Amino acid sequence: MAIITAERLVKRYGAEKVLEGVSLTIARGDRIALIGPNGCGKSTLLKVLVGLEEPTDGRLHRARGVRIGYLAQEPRLRSGRTLLAEMLEARREVRELQEALRDLEQKMAEDAREDLLHRYDELLERYRALGGYEYESEVHKVLAGLGFSPEDEQKTVEHLSGGQRARAALAKLLLEEPDLLLLDEPTNHLDLQALEWLEEYLQGWKGGFVIASHDRFLIDRLARRIWELEAGRLTEYPGNYSKYLRIKRERTEHQRKRYEEQQKLIRRTEEFIRRNIAGGRFREAQAKARRKMLERLERVEPPREIKTIHFTIPVESPSGREVLRLKDLVVGYPPDRVLFRVPGEVWVRRGERVALLGPNGTGKTTFLRVLVGELSPLGGEFRLGHNVRIGYYRQIHWEALDGRLTVLQALMNEKHQTISEARDFLGQFLFSGDDVYKRLDELSGGERSRVALAQLAQLGGNFLLLDEPTNHLDIASREVLQEALRRYEGTILFVSHDRYLIQDLATQVWEVHNGVCRVYPGDYAYYRRRRAEEATGEARIEAETETETETKTGTRRAKRPSSPSSPESREDPERREQQRRLRELRRREDELLERVTALEEALRSLEEALAEASYAGDADRLPSLNASFQETRQELEACYREWDETVQERERLEAVLERSSPARK
Repeated sequence: MAIITAERLVKRYGAEKVLEGVSLTIARGDRIALIGPNGCGKSTLLKVLVGLEEPTDGRLHRARGVRIGYLAQEPRLRSGRTLLAEMLEARREVRELQEALRDLEQKMAEDAREDLLHRYDELLERYRALGGYEYESEVHKVLAGLGFSPEDEQKTVEHLSGGQRARAALAKLLLEEPDLLLLDEPTNHLDLQALEWLEEYLQGWKGGFVIASHDRFLIDRLARRIWELEAGRLTEYPGNYSKYLRIKRERTEHQRKRYEEQQKLIRRTEEFIRRNIAGGRFREAQAKARRKMLERLERVEPPREIKTIHFTIPVESPSGREVLRLKDLVVGYPPDRVLFRVPGEVWVRRGERVALLGPNGTGKTTFLRVLVGELSPLGGEFRLGHNVRIGYYRQIHWEALDGRLTVLQALMNEKHQTISEARDFLGQFLFSGDDVYKRLDELSGGERSRVALAQLAQLGGNFLLLDEPTNHLDIASREVLQEALRRYEGTILFVSHDRYLIQDLATQVWEVHNGVCRVYPGDYAYYRRRRAEEATGEARIEAETETETETKTGTRRAKRPSSPSSPESREDPERREQQRRLRELRRREDELLERVTALEEALRSLEEALAEASYAGDADRLPSLNASFQETRQELEACYREWDETVQERERLEAVLERSSPARK
């Protein structure tokens, strides 16, 4: 059942057309990622869908009784309540039932009339159905997952930071449990730990969602469909981000081939017309017929050639083999505010890429400031190697720039160069002509991203210290930066929450946790595997300690009956069958996506063949071509339906297995 349908939506602001002919459908349980460059209209589309803005033209329908939750890109909660009280208000009906039950309990204590007992049973059943007994624990769970401490729960909303209020708005929206979530950049203000929690939480979400995000890792894990918004037009792709990239590449290549083949046909036809238009009567008639065919020909559009930036970060001279050595380093602020320690000796060698991870506020940026000499360590020491030249990109770099500067001035302030050299360099980032004289505070989000990349490319040095380099960048800019860093010949130490970047670049992972920086000598996959093993080991040690304590004190609890999540069920035949079925569904999902791609290409070829046969007046071929076209279209629609059913069944089984996993005890 469709929750929202839109047909040929148009949205204009004055003469500027943001959306042009957008048609879409959102069904119950849909999991959609909305992607596109900064400033392309993603936020506008979400506002139109939720009803905050009206379309200029087109039709929009929302199903009755459907609850839609919307998270703006920069949400701000404002109330006089504590954070906990604000979250409890997310489910007002549960709160009202609690109060009604308390009132009835008081009345029944004085007079246990039958009508009161009956009413109490009705309300209690409703309370149970709404999850009233679990609701408060769910509130604590969601707040903890998004990085709030128990102390934070007692703060009034006004005393939270801007980032905390944004996270609180997200928490409240999740707790309200709407039928459809429209989330505009929900990962803003989330550290890596909160990102992973949100991803897991949304994997178990019962409703549907549309997420506008530049987080490629999140999209890859959550999306079943991709909406790409470019130049006001929406294109849909089945699958997650990785499959979107593959299908888009194939579609673009197919479009290019169709365009080139049609151009060859047009050139041959024009040449035939030129040679025969002044010939005999028969040749002239043929030439005129061909001319009419060209006039009626539906032209294939060439693939959109989007101007892209490509740059390298040069290394003027290589460093020595040892780039950085730390020894018992203590990071913090004087006189004695310790943020974290790096125990023992740690080395970074030439060519390594170190990802520094950890929750917000643990001292990662402070550590980089120590390395560049802006702060002194509270203890221990660090040493840079021979001929090491640092290039430092700050997390707040963009915010610190004077908005009155022009693009040209912003670049020339970073590095001594002539105006001509700066203009040539800015040309690589698509700033040409008078664009270089635009003031920074007049730039769009995409233009600001390109200025930031240009400044980053001018860092130079052979040891880059990068603090959240993908902040403010859209997906296209992130991929350009990622490619430049992959080709960089020096050494990199970077702070980031961009898991796609971490996964692609990191050769070491350093994690700051509980005041200690721990080194994982491997890539991101190695780090995740080790952390999972450690978490399992910690849980086992905790359980063994609890059992030992109970044995010593004689307080061993009665053994609970076996449940789907208990270790006794690991070898459950039903679970093994579910796992086998899950493997089959995943295999079938991939097969269907490949078949969908092939059928889409076949359908386009048949459309072209039908058009050519129609223009040529080839009555013999038309019936068979039309039959093939109808048959292919029906098979494609059947594949779409089966793919959607397969995905839903696969996700249902994944949720069942996750809930029954021994690790979730």
